[in-house]
Amino acid sequence: MVKLKNSFHRKEKKYILTNRIYQQLREKIDPYLQEDEHGLHTIISIYFDTEDYQMIRNSITKPVYKEKFRIRSYGIPKEESTVFLEIKKKISGVVYKRRVALTYEAAQNYVQKPHSFKLQTAKEQQIKQEIDWLFARKRLKPKVMIAYDRRALFDLENEDFRITFDFNIRYRQDRLTCTIDDQGERVAPEIDILMEVKAMGAYPLWFSEMLAALEIYPVSFSKYAQTYQRYLFEPHSNWKNFG
Repeated sequence: MVKLKNSFHRKEKKYILTNRIYQQLREKIDPYLQEDEHGLHTIISIYFDTEDYQMIRNSITKPVYKEKFRIRSYGIPKEESTVFLEIKKKISGVVYKRRVALTYEAAQNYVQKPHSFKLQTAKEQQIKQEIDWLFARKRLKPKVMIAYDRRALFDLENEDFRITFDFNIRYRQDRLTCTIDDQGERVAPEIDILMEVKAMGAYPLWFSEMLAALEIYPVSFSKYAQTYQRYLFEPHSNWKNFG
């Protein structure tokens, strides 16, 4: 079982796979990696941004530092289900995540009244204060839902090396403040599977050899950025310096 941490950092690379290449790769990596106990599961994220999408516009320009904020749920949540308030930062290619766990009902209340409660531990409260500050500074609002179905694999001997496969990436712009569900339109219909490799150091040699043999190469692909560029961007909006 992979424990969900509230603070971690790592490097992440993404790869686009066809169904055929995915099947070939799975046959090769299955002796080395174990699929987590969730099997195929759904991840749902509500991304928050400024009124004019300043955070994702900045991210697209590939600065040294960028950040995103989202509410993330593993599966369709009920009021008592656990969800995460999560800040995702990327600094010089390294991804840092800071998040706090709370019930979905509490998360809904947080969006309305960010300072209305405190968390139990000092570490959780410190992360919440970072989130409070970001909310206040950016005046964040829910902008888009992104969901996908995921299989996650991990190495029993190296907890810093993980691979995830995301299927049927979809988005929705409406119904963001009511009950979360995973209904939406495909973000990139031409993509069969998005693979993410998460590691702190070099890949294991056996995995690097598999990527080379199957001619699998990294790509730049952000689910939120792709959604924004394809469906949310308004070319006649009044902001500048889009890269």
